Amino acid sequence: MSQPPRAVAAYYKALPSPQRETMLAMRERILSVVPDAVECIKYQMPTFVVDGVPVCGIMAHKRHVGYYPYSGSVLAQFPELMERYGGTKSALHVPIDKPLPVTTIRRLIRARRAK
Repeated sequence: MSQPPRAVAAYYKALPSPQRETMLAMRERILSVVPDAVECIKYQMPTFVVDGVPVCGIMAHKRHVGYYPYSGSVLAQFPELMERYGGTKSALHVPIDKPLPVTTIRRLIRARRAK
């Protein structure tokens, strides 16, 4: 796994535990799904961009880690995830110590890239 760009690495380094570990696990899983993604900071969060299009972002919060598909219509396609994790129209609220499974990340990124 390659090192993230300096600004992204600084974001992760500044996080408390267990958010840091959860975010890094999700980073690894996201990159396993889209290994060609470019990492950057957008909207103050680590974001994964493929072919110039943001496919997802992740952000640490006090009580959860947010997964942002960068499309308001993606999460509506997965009511079972919204029921399980909770969230908003644009963010899935992941428990701070339980990263999303790679199969879930794959489904979410596939839906985002289909837009």
